[in-house]
Amino acid sequence: MTGLVGRRLLTVPFVLLGAALLIFLLPRLAGVDTVRAVLRSRTAEAEPDPAVAARVTAELGLDRSWVEQFLRWLGHALRGDLGTSFATRTPIAPQLGAALEVSAVLSALALLVAAVVGIPLGVRAARRRGGLADRVVTAISVVGVAVPEFVLAPVLVLLLAIAVPLLPATGWGTPAQAVLPVLTLACFPVALAAQLTRAETLDALARPHVTVALAKGLGPSRLVWRHGARLALTGVTALSGMFFAGLLGGAVVVEVAFGIPGLGRLLYDAVIGQDLPMLQAGLLAVVAVAVVAGIGAEALALALDPVARSEAEG
Repeated sequence: MTGLVGRRLLTVPFVLLGAALLIFLLPRLAGVDTVRAVLRSRTAEAEPDPAVAARVTAELGLDRSWVEQFLRWLGHALRGDLGTSFATRTPIAPQLGAALEVSAVLSALALLVAAVVGIPLGVRAARRRGGLADRVVTAISVVGVAVPEFVLAPVLVLLLAIAVPLLPATGWGTPAQAVLPVLTLACFPVALAAQLTRAETLDALARPHVTVALAKGLGPSRLVWRHGARLALTGVTALSGMFFAGLLGGAVVVEVAFGIPGLGRLLYDAVIGQDLPMLQAGLLAVVAVAVVAGIGAEALALALDPVARSEAEG
């Protein structure tokens, strides 16, 4: 397991370097005029003064080659200097750190709900394959996967914050304010975890050693939880890194809808305000978290599954 994880870690610098290059070139590939974006964020003038534009070009180093600009930007980023926001004219790193912390908590809570709810639902469906429980869980999973966050969020607000005022509709900082956004964000991973757990449990129960255990008189319920669910948990764990990264980067709708000052809201505001340094820093943070979370989840999955661990080491 150590060797496999070590090989994965060796690829991290190259993945991050490629992602950083792509993110840096994104405005240029999209045809965005950086100088115009800077001046538009500072003034309401439709056409910037040529002298001012020339001065901003020199200040930002945009008169150099794109290779020089990239190396300079990358060097600053490696030192923790992510630049200055066009919109707020303040350093990006503190803003990004605060937003990332909020989104990490939100995503972790949603992932926890997915594990606590989705895995037992999937195991229950596998135990009653073809029965009522299986059909109900499958139907719920299909709905959970199909309904997008921008539909679910207002529905939950209407039901639980307006029609029956049990929870606050917006805000962040208290447990009550976290309920609606966590439920909204957790809907898709709960459905996916239930489907995956059901499929993995059925596959695990068909393995020869499980069949032998059943023949030796091990009870069905005990069999499912000792063998089937444990092996199914490996598959869910392996995808948890992708889940976390997806939730972290895809929480834009939820954070905007519920007024949460997280990374998704930060990226949304950066796009609306054409704040290119903030947008680039946020995207780079999402990629970095995705890579690290993916490797961590893979290591945990190998630790839970001795068979997969021996195959990886072999």
